[in-house]
Amino acid sequence: MTLSKKTITTFLSVPTALMLSTAIHAESGSRALHIPAGRLSTALNSLAEASDLQMVYDTDVTKGLQSQALNGNYTPAAALQQLLQGSGLSYQLADNGTVTISRQTPSAQPQNTSIPPEAAVLPTVQVKGQAEYATDDPYNTDYNRPNATTATKTDTPIMETPVSIQVVPRAVMDDQQAISVADAVKNVSGVQPGGYTFYDNFILRGFDAGGSTFRNGLRHQSTTSLETANLDRIEVLKGPATVLFGRSEPGGLINLTTKRPLEEAYYSIQQQFGSYDLYRTTIDATGPVLEDRSLLYRMNLAYKDNNTFQDFVSQESIFFAPSVTWRPTEKFETNLDIEYQHNEFVDVSDIGIPAIGNRPAPLPISRLLGDPAAKNRQERILVGLNWTYAFTDDWKLTNRFQYNDAAYNQNTLWANYLDNDMLYRGLWQADMNRTTYATNLDLTGHFHTGIAEHNVLAGFDYYRFEADYSAFAGETPLVPPIDIFNPSYNVNLSSLTRNDYNQFGTFPEQWYGVYFQDQITLWDRLHILGGGRQDWAEIGSSFSDVSLADAIETTTRTDYFSPRVGIVYQPWHWLSVYGNYVESLGSNNSGTPAPGTGSLSPQTAQQWEAGIKTEFFDGKLNSTLAYFDLTKQNTVTRIQGEPFDRTIGEANSEGVELDVSGQLTENLSVIGSYAYTDAKITKDFTGTEGNQLTSVPKNSGSLWAKYAFHDGVLNGLNFGSGIFARSERWAYIDNTAQMPGYVRWDASVSYSFKQLGSKITTQLNVYNLLDKKYYDHANTNLTIQPGMPLTFLGSVRVEF
Repeated sequence: MTLSKKTITTFLSVPTALMLSTAIHAESGSRALHIPAGRLSTALNSLAEASDLQMVYDTDVTKGLQSQALNGNYTPAAALQQLLQGSGLSYQLADNGTVTISRQTPSAQPQNTSIPPEAAVLPTVQVKGQAEYATDDPYNTDYNRPNATTATKTDTPIMETPVSIQVVPRAVMDDQQAISVADAVKNVSGVQPGGYTFYDNFILRGFDAGGSTFRNGLRHQSTTSLETANLDRIEVLKGPATVLFGRSEPGGLINLTTKRPLEEAYYSIQQQFGSYDLYRTTIDATGPVLEDRSLLYRMNLAYKDNNTFQDFVSQESIFFAPSVTWRPTEKFETNLDIEYQHNEFVDVSDIGIPAIGNRPAPLPISRLLGDPAAKNRQERILVGLNWTYAFTDDWKLTNRFQYNDAAYNQNTLWANYLDNDMLYRGLWQADMNRTTYATNLDLTGHFHTGIAEHNVLAGFDYYRFEADYSAFAGETPLVPPIDIFNPSYNVNLSSLTRNDYNQFGTFPEQWYGVYFQDQITLWDRLHILGGGRQDWAEIGSSFSDVSLADAIETTTRTDYFSPRVGIVYQPWHWLSVYGNYVESLGSNNSGTPAPGTGSLSPQTAQQWEAGIKTEFFDGKLNSTLAYFDLTKQNTVTRIQGEPFDRTIGEANSEGVELDVSGQLTENLSVIGSYAYTDAKITKDFTGTEGNQLTSVPKNSGSLWAKYAFHDGVLNGLNFGSGIFARSERWAYIDNTAQMPGYVRWDASVSYSFKQLGSKITTQLNVYNLLDKKYYDHANTNLTIQPGMPLTFLGSVRVEF
């Protein structure tokens, strides 16, 4: 609770009640107020201090309630009505100037009718409407999130952040039944799938993200298929993010924010079932362990078993994620997370439909040109720990640590070349281990210097990545060529043993970084962001065709300073004009260099960005329009016909992005995007200068809308519908084969009702409603991956 000379906090005789008292009665005049969206109790405290109000309320009545943003000139009465809108709370004014807030009752009337005339601007009101929920409430159906942490590592309003950052909340994932991270981020402008079937990778602003997926602010294990069952929201930060996160790709990063234990007990079980024998069960349970709620727990479980529309391709996944939160005092909090995941699948990442001429071969999209023998297994264990200590209301220290260990047994067939309808293939069979250690220490503070308000951050982080593999790579009689029009599947890998392995290597790297940031606010309208980072990186690789012990390691050491500056001007509370300039350093260890070529050179990048942000309907609908110009050196690309990568000299991506999310009315929610991206090679030694980058459409966009009935005989019924579109894309950087553009139409219907104290939701989602044949992405001209045909996914969920 913030204390000031205008606000004093005391506890009443009722244990859970508090009084905010001042010596001044409520004033009738309006004044400028700027209260961000957030917890209702925090907003009421801010209003009490800013408007000289005396308030009395029981903290239990505001628990879990969320308030909308308040920006502009308001009388105290209008401000209270705005903050309490949809909360189910009412207020009364006594003749001593005290405002009492309580739950609405049908007979709520002023307790004292002798209210002085000068206080008549504060009549007793009862506000009715749709309830507002806390952002982490599992029943929250809002598509809009006014604040985000990824861009600044502080809980900053998006309207005051001079970068483009988009949030995909849990409500969108639930309405679209997004099982994978890729399913969720398709709602964000400029984000494209990045070339792997059962691994998560993306293209952001034209550049391969190289596994730049973070979890609660720390780098996550790359090339791992991630579950969404324990995700609260996904934040997509556009542009270079090295200044705060170190090793990352300049197109942006994706930060997965996991569900946290809740103070109120909540339980959910969901059964999903769909096309191609898909069955998925999820369980979510949370609540207090101790009566004083100082110790909380949460447990998420998911099991999935499915075939796919491609012949012989299947997947089985088990996911278990327990977590606990401990708050022994008001100043200290710690969180412990554990994740275990086991996947088994037939891999088609490096083989797909080849191009004939300049288009994908005329094959059924169900055609498998790999083999059912290409079975893969991966097992992952993660341990995350973070703690925060608040020295005062303005200064706190946060430490995060994450350990992630993944073991892979890979059997992948890769496309080598196509000759007279015969696809010649190679084999990659490997035992691989990847281990990461990540930690940071952040000090944040808030203070004033004259007219300037400062929010400062200083930090240190360390990241270590250890990877080793033992593999067989190459052509072998065990993998004969396959006729793409008349395939036969006769691969038998049982005779291949570890004694046949011919490639051994390691990919160690470690990064140290120190960084600082100052967010300066002047006159409540001008927000200036300045910061920088110094990195020291060691990136290595080793290779041997004999054994791991014989692998000779080479190491590249790099140090680099990355600046970031940005500015936001808000002429009105609903409009922000912003710009930024950023530089970054990143690693290319997400790629696999050809044997004997050494580690891939680190990449560097520079970006200019400018745009506008808007906030309409009392902060319920947000939008961002951004222009960017991004240049990257040492871009990784796949070597066609091989399972290895190389770098190209320089590439540039320039474009415009638009994102909109939130509520148009109490019943209608939307999330939409559009991106124009011109991503091309500007320097290379192989003759590809001027060519477009792989799998990047010049035009792409999406629009999803949901209409919810809140009363009457249709109460609980929801309809959703959306389109997802991309223009044509090149399958490889030689720009000889193109994937056609497409528009995909999805739809959903759900019905929720109460039964025996539980909320039951039945739902049906239909993807690619018109059964449009399209191609999703590609790595090369030989690995074009088809998109899903008409697909159904139903579910039943019980919450209590």
